[in-house]
Amino acid sequence: MYRILAADIGGTNSRFGFFELEHGAGDPRLQNIVRLSTAQASSFTDLLQRLFAEPRHFPPAACDLAIFAVAGPVQGHLCRPPNIKWVVDLHEITTLGFKRGSLMNDFAAQAFACRSHALRESLALQRGRADFQVHGATVAVIGAGTGLGHCALVADGVGDFIAVPSEAGHAAFPFVGDDECAYGEYVRRMLHLDYCHGDAIVTGGGLSRLHAHLTGESLSPAEVAARLPQSPRTVEWFARFYGRAARNYVLNVLAQGGVYITGGVAAKNPVLVQHPAFLQEFRRSPAHAALLSGLPVLLNTNQDAGVHGAALFGAQRLRRRG
Repeated sequence: MYRILAADIGGTNSRFGFFELEHGAGDPRLQNIVRLSTAQASSFTDLLQRLFAEPRHFPPAACDLAIFAVAGPVQGHLCRPPNIKWVVDLHEITTLGFKRGSLMNDFAAQAFACRSHALRESLALQRGRADFQVHGATVAVIGAGTGLGHCALVADGVGDFIAVPSEAGHAAFPFVGDDECAYGEYVRRMLHLDYCHGDAIVTGGGLSRLHAHLTGESLSPAEVAARLPQSPRTVEWFARFYGRAARNYVLNVLAQGGVYITGGVAAKNPVLVQHPAFLQEFRRSPAHAALLSGLPVLLNTNQDAGVHGAALFGAQRLRRRG
């Protein structure tokens, strides 16, 4: 029996799943999940010490593999997350007794989650024809939360999967028309940016900025979310921006296996992707409207999906090691 600690360390919250895996068979089985505030921890080590301040399903020394999915670009044993005030250094885990660990981008974990049980209850925004399991087509994952995450999942040809991380949320966001360009300039000046990127537009913070621009009300993302039923322009604009971001990423990676929408913004406020403007914008393409209209578009409502994806990635590594 293997034991896997699978963590999803986000800019706001961190989730830790304790999993067990039969040697060489099946999917990892979740034993329990622990949720902690990322912001309250002063360092990566402090976060782990907070986790094991109470007895858990197994201690660090009994863990066969610890997988840490982090909201930022991974460079070997290091990750410097843009929305966390401290560095994640994998070398730190040995001080707590872990024998083996690995870092992965948080949206790589979201991509692996597409092949786990965690996303079986996803909500279909558009039913499509693609079948990833049969055709091995690329699947795109995009999700608005603290940032705008992206990842693609491809089959490796021998029964496993490869996640292709991305920092596309930091690429320039395209605006269309005078009204949108005026909003882009408003955001650029507010944040002192050289150019507007997806992280400034299709995120919780972006929702607040959009609402302020359209209504003059300066509110937190949670306060805006509570007012969405009375804010049709905010909903329509944000849905259009989200649909555009999803379409562009699908075309960038040619995701013929479809796209999963994940992240807390849509999970907590599904109206932002269920509004007709989302699919209208997603399908809009001079050359590929038919392709886009035939792809499955699924909304992941399981906010623990990243933990399951990290565990599946860990299981793949353990099986390869034998």
